Amino acid sequence: MDYTNCLQYEKKMKIFLTLITILTLNSFCFSQEREIKGKIVDIQSNLPLPYVNIGIANKGVGTVSNDNGAFILKLNENIKMNDSVIFSYLGYTTQKIKVAELNSKINNILLEPEINALKEVVIVKTKTPKLKKIGRTSKGFGLMHANFYTYYEKDVDDRLSKEIGMQLEIKKNCQINSLNFNITSNDFKKLKFRVNFYKIKNGLPDELIVNQNIIFEIDNEFLGWFTVDLKPYDIYFESDTGDIVVTIQWVESEKANSKSKYFAISTAVSPLNTAFFREKAMDVWTKSNQSLSFYLDAMCN
Repeated sequence: MDYTNCLQYEKKMKIFLTLITILTLNSFCFSQEREIKGKIVDIQSNLPLPYVNIGIANKGVGTVSNDNGAFILKLNENIKMNDSVIFSYLGYTTQKIKVAELNSKINNILLEPEINALKEVVIVKTKTPKLKKIGRTSKGFGLMHANFYTYYEKDVDDRLSKEIGMQLEIKKNCQINSLNFNITSNDFKKLKFRVNFYKIKNGLPDELIVNQNIIFEIDNEFLGWFTVDLKPYDIYFESDTGDIVVTIQWVESEKANSKSKYFAISTAVSPLNTAFFREKAMDVWTKSNQSLSFYLDAMCN
């Protein structure tokens, strides 16, 4: 190799090594920034928005904001800089922001109220409504449990935004009074969940059909049948609604002690009912042939 070729080779190697160094450093820096922090507020009032769903679609990354609107979104190795973080809250326009646009410090996320003309619901009373229980009312023998805990979770906060629920069939015109489920284990001093109602598309939960933020609290390691009063929300489904999915979504918790870990609902194997799960907001839904002890009380006609 002559002197000129040696110089050209040396120059190319320097460029190559420089590129490798830059890529390595970028990769290292991104790997160190394992989380995105921020606060979500109403753009008009500047008031914090609690329990906003935050996540990256189908990437196993998601959480909810706390009662002061603050959040920490933990990233994983599958996240790319051009992935979009989705901020979704009932009554507000969904916001999508690229990971590259969110820094490792505190990010202020502004959500704008969504103006929707609500359809008037006309209830025609054709006959006296009767109490109907929609779902599985049996708690079984307590041998099977649908647990909110999974072995790879490092902390309780890993469960923020996790959902579990059931597919239920609406056959008549029904006014929904309550949601009921049987708790078989509970290690928590306080738990807060959100009730979500979804349409079904291609066999999976799709868009929300009740545009209300229904938050309820479970205190003092409560066990047994728990009832969520839904009468204040005036939820009404017509007979042609068909199948829906009703879930509870983990939004806040306080441990009873340092070892607190478990919260579970009784369940049974059944080909007739379908349970749905997802680990994080915006994540992929999973369904199984389980039947949770999980039902609606309704007045139907």
